[in-house]
Amino acid sequence: MRTTAIAMLSAVMTAAAAAGEEPVKLKQAPGLDKVEANCAACHSLDYVQMNSPFLDGAGWKAEVAKMINAYGAPIGPDDARIIADYLEANYGK
Repeated sequence: MRTTAIAMLSAVMTAAAAAGEEPVKLKQAPGLDKVEANCAACHSLDYVQMNSPFLDGAGWKAEVAKMINAYGAPIGPDDARIIADYLEANYGK
């Protein structure tokens, strides 16, 4: 009984915390569809905005390569280029 009550309370608190969260809206530009489809499949798009003050074009290319090579993101070479170009053009320093 106590375990059920704790589980229900946790679920209610989690839902309440997430209810006020706004989805991240990235800049409308060519390549956004690839970013949303590929990047958001594994993590929040908040990471794009959080990293933008630190990454230039080379940094974004390295970040996309890291997601593919280190984390196994299933992104093909053409999409990887489009994603890196979008990030550099819209969120590069």
